[in-house]
Amino acid sequence: MTPGSSSSPVAAGPPVAPRTQQAPTAPGRLGEASPAAELFTYLAALEEWLRARRTELDRLDAAAQAAASPETYTADLLLAMTLWQAARTRADEMAVVWDSGRADTVAREKISQLIWGRLSSPDGSSLVSLVEATRLCDAIVAALRTRLSFDPNAADEVARFRGLRAELARCDELAGSDTSARGRVEKLRERWTRLRDKASHGADVTGPLTELEAEVARTERDLIVGASERRELARDRKQAVERYAALEAREPSLRELAARARREIAAPPRLAVPDVSRLGEVPHDRSGLDGFLTRLATVARAFDTVESAYTAPLRERAELRYRLDAYRVKADANGRSSSPTVRSGLAEAREAGEAVPCDVVLLRFLVEQYQFLSRDLPAHLSSPGPSPAPGQEGSSR
Repeated sequence: MTPGSSSSPVAAGPPVAPRTQQAPTAPGRLGEASPAAELFTYLAALEEWLRARRTELDRLDAAAQAAASPETYTADLLLAMTLWQAARTRADEMAVVWDSGRADTVAREKISQLIWGRLSSPDGSSLVSLVEATRLCDAIVAALRTRLSFDPNAADEVARFRGLRAELARCDELAGSDTSARGRVEKLRERWTRLRDKASHGADVTGPLTELEAEVARTERDLIVGASERRELARDRKQAVERYAALEAREPSLRELAARARREIAAPPRLAVPDVSRLGEVPHDRSGLDGFLTRLATVARAFDTVESAYTAPLRERAELRYRLDAYRVKADANGRSSSPTVRSGLAEAREAGEAVPCDVVLLRFLVEQYQFLSRDLPAHLSSPGPSPAPGQEGSSR
């Protein structure tokens, strides 16, 4: 069974008007496998929301085209459509993983990642998660609905006040500990309270209520984007702190490696090990953090270059010593080690390999020379042939 089919709990109920259709509440959280029953309910409700929201977006688009100045609605309509399309694409991805209810624990955890992780989109929707995208789309649609006087229930002030109260509650949650954002939401709540009191005494609040609905929708949209940006900034700063600590921990070993190479190798590389502490503290703002991450990447590449440069001669020296031992064993096996020349070549190569500092270029030459001296000799040189018989020396003449 797939979410959104005719047998789903949402589809079985009465149709919901586009005005009251809101994005469903997502289950679980990032990193955990939500229960299958909760995921089924959410995916079914999400399909219903996508259908209802697309229908309303099409109606809003038609109304905007018929308006006196349609260009004033283009940006909001485009953003709402983009968010809807990103949510539609993510819902299709989740349907594949859900596999008609056959998703195991690993698959359900992946669905949670798809719900709470950032959307993969080349536009601005990639800054938010699926949950935030659906809520942001709702907020934009509410603002467009009000601006276009497209709300079929606009005369029902009680429903409008109730919807505003729910939006303000979501704004409170999004504001979190941000003092400025909480102050902005509190002012909107005070306006909501004053308008409700006036309406309860019979005053006509249609105009101010419409303005308040648009302002609350804009505030919720701004808070959703701001919360996503703050979360991304916190994540990037955490990564910067971790990379900084990793480079700090790596620096002493690189300095020790450089000192060893300068001590044991003749003509070592002349590269300096970067001082990580010169980068300073990890910034808290976005522009400063982006520059800091770029400098961290530069230092990491410099560390790789330094490590490769100083490790290469030490590694080559060890490899040449190993080859020299292998050639000595070969010389013992083929009898070449009895030659004074071969023994002299071995002694000379060993002396060069054990010298401090070691001239790797000279050692490489001496090892190759010993390889040549210890090679297997051709058969006609290693064993003398039979002597010619008397009287046969000139037979070939």
